[in-house]
Amino acid sequence: MPDLTQLIGHWGYSAIFFTVILGSIGIPVPEEAIMLLAGLLVWEKKLELSVVLIVGFLSTVSGDNLGYWAGRTYGRATIERYGQKLFISSERLDVMQNFVNRHGQVAVFLARFIPGLRFLAGPLTGIAGMPFPRFFLANIAGAAVYVPLIVAFGYAFGLGFAEYIHWIEGYLAKAEHLILAAIMMTAVTSFAWRAFKPKRWRRREK
Repeated sequence: MPDLTQLIGHWGYSAIFFTVILGSIGIPVPEEAIMLLAGLLVWEKKLELSVVLIVGFLSTVSGDNLGYWAGRTYGRATIERYGQKLFISSERLDVMQNFVNRHGQVAVFLARFIPGLRFLAGPLTGIAGMPFPRFFLANIAGAAVYVPLIVAFGYAFGLGFAEYIHWIEGYLAKAEHLILAAIMMTAVTSFAWRAFKPKRWRRREK
């Protein structure tokens, strides 16, 4: 996996867009990591907050919509075969399917915040036959909360990291002063000892 910072540096906002879409449809890519990094890069003023939020929102909604139509079009059997490649058993799919069936739009909204269920919510909702307008509204609501929240976490990490760096710099500055003072005291003590040491110690050295 290439360094995410280099990935964004080379491809810009498109790296965020396509990574989030791929993660939303179940491709094992660092979807959350790249959104957190985007928030950190906003704090570093390397990315624009408004653009990151728009790109993150559109890619999240688009990826989940693709998942919905995949489930609606290809059905449970196809999703189950794909799930086995990601070590998702039929029993686990049953649990997730029941969760979606029972809670409907609430499940679609909450799934955005639950790793493991996030990318399956769209296909399972499509399989369940939820009308697309209802899914779309719940999907938009989830993305509208999730994207700003995770970007804010990345931004807050930047703030905390900055304070940590300032603390380290202050600590090192104090340590540097203490080391310098210790060296000076050692030098002065050594000079004073050589200049004023008792005669008996001088005779022993000879």
